[in-house]
Amino acid sequence: MHLHPAVLIIGGLVIVILGAEFILRSSSYLAARLGISPMIIGLTIVSLGTSAPELAVGIAAVGEGRGGLAVGNIAGTNIVNILLILGLSAAIRALPLHLVSIRFDVPVMIGAALALFAMSWDGVLTPVEGGILLACGVLYTLGLIRINRRESQVTQKEFSEEFSEQAQVKKYGKGVTALQAVMLAGGITLTVLGAEVLVAGAVGAAAALGVSDAVIGLTIIAIGTSAPELVTTMVSTIKNERDVAIGNLIGSSILNIFVVLGITCMTAFEGGVALSRDVLLIDLPLAAAVAIACYPVFRSDRCVSRIEGTMFVSTYVLYVVTLIVFRT
Repeated sequence: MHLHPAVLIIGGLVIVILGAEFILRSSSYLAARLGISPMIIGLTIVSLGTSAPELAVGIAAVGEGRGGLAVGNIAGTNIVNILLILGLSAAIRALPLHLVSIRFDVPVMIGAALALFAMSWDGVLTPVEGGILLACGVLYTLGLIRINRRESQVTQKEFSEEFSEQAQVKKYGKGVTALQAVMLAGGITLTVLGAEVLVAGAVGAAAALGVSDAVIGLTIIAIGTSAPELVTTMVSTIKNERDVAIGNLIGSSILNIFVVLGITCMTAFEGGVALSRDVLLIDLPLAAAVAIACYPVFRSDRCVSRIEGTMFVSTYVLYVVTLIVFRT
């Protein structure tokens, strides 16, 4: 029985997001039980956990010989993160920014986007270039750890209360560690399975609509795999508790290039990941331009105003309309 591409895409997204949630929850608990500090967990496991959908989709796409979908998903996700999600947050309520984000994270985000564009100029991303990107991701994480070495007592207390053995036993019952290990294995399985279903749906949609895999990756898949960040940011905006959510958007945009795309390219053993002309000349430059535009916007009063947020969202809508009109 052949399922409609829309059913595969929606089903794949649900499975991938559910699997990523299992990975995030269980790995955070297990790391805490091993004595890993809250800061390290937040900077590594949480950030990579929220990027699990993009990584699973990328590896599955490369395995199917659809490298354009993998790169399009990363470029599209980063554009969604900044223009749509961050823009919506600022449009609802002006967004104050911390100095460390302006001085460290944004320049690294710009550097990552420019490095990706430079590496892609010959039309292919090789496993060696993937290794370079991954090494940059490791250096970025080490830099974050050094900058954020001191954790507040409030953070430590909240973390210990949430992930203490007593709290987990009360929530899940005895045998909680074994349960979390099973959840981790199940989360990985779900994420991989969901990614394969999602890629199959994306390929079917591209064929039915007469568009490239990259266009599907830039739109439907990019928005879908960013759904957790979108929901988290909107909820935190309403509650006016946006520091972690916004920091995760910027950090995710960096790790998507360095770690997710790096690992994806390292799995492309036969000829690397080939890029279409449109992705090379339009989407990657736009992703870099969006990252560069963040710096002057963030520097102005160290705040993203509601007007600037509205402009970000309007730019994203214009981009999607342009994709639909000229590339379908």
